Amino acid sequence: MCGIVGIVGRAPVAPLIVDALKRLEYRGYDSAGVATIDHGRLGRRRAEGKLVNLEKRLGEEPLDGTIGIGHTRWATHGVPNETNAHPHFSNDVAIVHNGIIENFAELRSSLIADGYEFASQTDTEVVAHLVSRELAKGLGPVEAAHNALKQLEGAFALAIMFRGDEDMIIGARNGPPLAVGHGEGEMYLGSDAIALAPFTNAITYLEDGDWAVVRRGGMEIFDIEGKPVDRKRQQSIGSSYLVDKGNYRHFMEKEIYEQPEVVSHTLAHYLDFANGVAKDFETPFDFGKIDRLAISACGTAYLAGLVGKYWFERHARLPVDIDIASEFRYREMPLSKQSGALFISQSGETADTLASLRYCRQEGLPIGAIVNVRESTIARESDGIFPTLAGPEIGVASTKAFTCQLSVLASLAVKAAAARGEVDAEGEKLLVRQLSEAPKLANQTLKLAGQIEKLARDLSHYKHVLYLGRDTNYPLAMEGALKLKEISYIHAEGYAAGELKHGPIALIDEQMPVIVIAPHDRIFEKTVSNMQEVAARGGKIILITDAKGAKHSTIDTLDTIIVPDVPEIISPIVYSLPIQMLAYYTAVFMGTDVDQPRNLAKSVTVE
Repeated sequence: MCGIVGIVGRAPVAPLIVDALKRLEYRGYDSAGVATIDHGRLGRRRAEGKLVNLEKRLGEEPLDGTIGIGHTRWATHGVPNETNAHPHFSNDVAIVHNGIIENFAELRSSLIADGYEFASQTDTEVVAHLVSRELAKGLGPVEAAHNALKQLEGAFALAIMFRGDEDMIIGARNGPPLAVGHGEGEMYLGSDAIALAPFTNAITYLEDGDWAVVRRGGMEIFDIEGKPVDRKRQQSIGSSYLVDKGNYRHFMEKEIYEQPEVVSHTLAHYLDFANGVAKDFETPFDFGKIDRLAISACGTAYLAGLVGKYWFERHARLPVDIDIASEFRYREMPLSKQSGALFISQSGETADTLASLRYCRQEGLPIGAIVNVRESTIARESDGIFPTLAGPEIGVASTKAFTCQLSVLASLAVKAAAARGEVDAEGEKLLVRQLSEAPKLANQTLKLAGQIEKLARDLSHYKHVLYLGRDTNYPLAMEGALKLKEISYIHAEGYAAGELKHGPIALIDEQMPVIVIAPHDRIFEKTVSNMQEVAARGGKIILITDAKGAKHSTIDTLDTIIVPDVPEIISPIVYSLPIQMLAYYTAVFMGTDVDQPRNLAKSVTVE
């Protein structure tokens, strides 16, 4: 989603703001802008498209000033162009905004009736005019901002500056994250710690309903009623993040190749490989006593949870209900206090997942969260967190975050199985040993890159692709389809292989490649029968299997990708890599923006 940066500094801030915005590019955006105050005057530069366009504009028309705000915009209200780009001005007010103002139409009508003119199609400009209208009533900047905030409905993070005041930015949060960074004679605002990492590692995270008056000498935080509140100042790990492509063409490629290492770190966090047991880490619920587990997530995280459902039910005999978070929060699911709730989010800021968490909180369930950002809102509002150790994931299409989520879920399934008495000591030791092999086998799988890249060149000529799989390979089929359409824009669908005859088979012809994920397991023969149905109708099959599966499949394929033999429990982790590489190389051949595909945001912080 959109990115916000604000600096009350001692040197010209425009170049610093642009550099900070670059660290937020992974969130997704389609325009950018910076505003500063210099000798009492507001100045602004905006540009459609990537930050390089804004840099060019600033090179031609520099902005001076030691206070400023900047923004990368992901379009919601209004098309992506320079007019709709932030910051927005209204008389003496400059503002940047992440989120959606739900009552903007009502507010806009009121403002127009009072003579305010709108230059953009955005909901953000409403906020600027609201503050301006409060100033016109004779209020000071702080009181005007507070009065305007009380009129807003929806999700928002805001940074506001006032003409003539070169020592104050007002920040506000209701939903999307916003952090205040502490410096020596300087203060900062940012959407996350990564943006502020070069400036400071001392961070205060605003909570929902908070607004802050930020000056060079410090800050004051208030709740929506205007009462002072205290928020914890903490050391951020953002400063240790190395956000660099290195020798790779794209962040996504780099992150694919980081998976053996980060999966190893994540598994080692939860499992004692030497003794063959799950470690004695704290959990917010007692796996031995809960009667069900409710899992909720969005996108790729939801598909990780769906794989986890198979593991929990098979190994721990623990029933699992899993929902897409945007559905969970509205269907008013009946919940038992004897159950546990588990939420999965890479950023820890996913709006629908957070809303589902709060529903479970109201119902009195113990809450756990699998997150990659320990300082995130979901992490802070959970009873316990299960961190993934993926490090920063910059590519919008999730790769290493997904396999680390799988690693956590597999580890939790082993712990639950032992706690519920569903595996004995030897059984637990076997599962732990099998999981310990995942990094090695993932590294071997990455050596298939040359073959997959060649295949991707052929795949890039098609307009539609079907993915099939059974058991845990069904969620992988959906994940493969999601990856391909996210970054290559080729239409793709993932189905349970057994559903082929119930509709999707109507699509099969010579122009419909079918990617079948089928390790040689207990249901391999069932999947082969589905492949035969595809072959009989002229479909082009791409088979992802192991050596035994390749040997026992007598069906002609467009290509067969042979993955190392893997134990069943780590199959989803290892088989994730070839489907990621296939999507990546296809997108490269298509010439798309792999790391920042159109219309997508890394962190969906509004509904």
